[in-house]
Amino acid sequence: QVQLVESGGGSVQPGGSLRLSCTASGSIFSIYAMAWYRRAPGKQRELVAGIMSGGRKNYADSVKGRFTISTDYAKTTVYLQMNSLKPEDTAVYYCNADLQIGTTGRSNYWGQGTQVTVSS
Repeated sequence: QVQLVESGGGSVQPGGSLRLSCTASGSIFSIYAMAWYRRAPGKQRELVAGIMSGGRKNYADSVKGRFTISTDYAKTTVYLQMNSLKPEDTAVYYCNADLQIGTTGRSNYWGQGTQVTVSS
């Protein structure tokens, strides 16, 4: 059993910054990738940023240059540093982990989500 817990969401003014954290707990055998997704009201869920175990990162075009994803594998934690926030960044942000639990195989796991609101 795996639990992903996000933290760091909140309200911020345009141009401000937030840092999201997601920590995975459980009998994690290996981590293949971790990522952040977001979903705004009336919109489809979208990938914001992802990082693979080899260190390669990818970002949505809308956040390139503003957001940075990083990991601390020893702590099974992924971070999302969000700078120069815009109102269109307002969404519920979800942590996702592609990992193997014990020796049972590879699967995806989701956190409960954390609200980010950017407004004046």
